[in-house]
Amino acid sequence: MREAKWEDYELIDCSDGERLERWGDIILIRPDPQIIWHTERKNPLWKQAHARYKRSSSGGGAWEYFKKVPQQWKINYKNLTFGIKPMGFKHTGVFPEQAVNWDFVSEKNRTAGRPLRVLNMFAYTGAATLACAEAGASVCHVDASKGMVQWAKENAQLSGLSDKPVRWLVDDCVKFVQREHRRGNKYDGIIMDPPSYGRGPGGEVWKLEEQLYSLVQLCIPILSDDARFFILNSYTTGLPPSVMEYLLSIMLKPGFGGKVSSSEIGLHVTQSGLTLPCGSTAIWQN
Repeated sequence: MREAKWEDYELIDCSDGERLERWGDIILIRPDPQIIWHTERKNPLWKQAHARYKRSSSGGGAWEYFKKVPQQWKINYKNLTFGIKPMGFKHTGVFPEQAVNWDFVSEKNRTAGRPLRVLNMFAYTGAATLACAEAGASVCHVDASKGMVQWAKENAQLSGLSDKPVRWLVDDCVKFVQREHRRGNKYDGIIMDPPSYGRGPGGEVWKLEEQLYSLVQLCIPILSDDARFFILNSYTTGLPPSVMEYLLSIMLKPGFGGKVSSSEIGLHVTQSGLTLPCGSTAIWQN
């Protein structure tokens, strides 16, 4: 299990399907369906939270505020700064467990001996993009949501990285990769963080387990001959890290060599001293 070391974020406790979290100075309670245990809520911050996201029995949910919360506030991870705000469907704009992967791509870029070209797909609010850019890479940041790409640009500005070579693109990731292949463009590193579920433009249901093989296959022609890494993230419970490791091994090692590893990623829980699993990552590197 890989876990990041934060100062501005803390998973204080977790019980009965909820996380008690500190985001800078703001305490939030958010749902997490994998927290199936019923431990005593001894920490007084359970009763002092600023807000809680409550799921609705009819689907969705809403934030319930107990104290005044800024519309947006900032947290830092090492040299990076992110804007945080409570969004619909419980999110805040950052997945803190992903910091272990930000550290990985930062190190790979710093030690490459040359500026790498990196493609960040399903790039959300840009944390991995900024980790690469801060370490000297030129990055192509692609996400289908215009709002998320704008948020990522704002995070770049907050982090003092607005002048770095980043292409910010609002686009369908699959269609973009297909065009890059036709154009003959290549990348030294690819970061892929696809959603578990989605809907296509015609309303068709997109399931990661069913699409992942073809998604990775699509990316192989745009990897450079001297490619350095390929990161695959998943929050799909039916897709364990060992399956993603097998997938990357059979698809990348024959043509590129290198090695593949996989692990769960998680967050340290202050109250119990244990680690809460928060997803899976498989990494090919050369």
